[in-house]
Amino acid sequence: MMTRIASIDASQLLIMDMQTKLSLAMQTEAMQAAIKQVQVLVQAAQHVSVPVLLTEQYPQGLGHTLPEILQWAPQAPLVEKTTFSACATPKFNAKLSRDKSQVILAGMEAHICVLQTAFDLLAQHKQVFVVEDAIISRAPANRANAVARMREAGCIITTTESVVFEWIGDAQHPAFKEIAKLVR
Repeated sequence: MMTRIASIDASQLLIMDMQTKLSLAMQTEAMQAAIKQVQVLVQAAQHVSVPVLLTEQYPQGLGHTLPEILQWAPQAPLVEKTTFSACATPKFNAKLSRDKSQVILAGMEAHICVLQTAFDLLAQHKQVFVVEDAIISRAPANRANAVARMREAGCIITTTESVVFEWIGDAQHPAFKEIAKLVR
């Protein structure tokens, strides 16, 4: 049986479609909150060497990854796509780590790209952790519906702080002080 805890050794972090023009369609306060949580996830991933993968949905129309996120993962592989499920893009599947069984999923929009990708990752036998405080949709009802559907499908619904502290597992971990600063 798989653990229900995010593990440094098993995890890869997927940040979906956190793009400049798309972000303008979101409610401002909710968008700022999601950006903050994604920044924590990306920075924590860097501290503990969890690989980060970024996607951009039709960047010609929706813009590129927000600079306030990209600054923390400048070397992360970036996959441009037009498919709503990233898994339907061959380049994404090539970049997805085969030897990592867990995908920590954050980004937007929860009810479209995040949801479809989560379902396809489950079909690929990945353990999917959806970071509830780091996903967003234009309409809160769409986000809530997506979270319920993903939970029902078998995704683990979690939070940023849960993930980052599961990664380190112990206050004696060398990255503990840096991780603790991130969540303050």
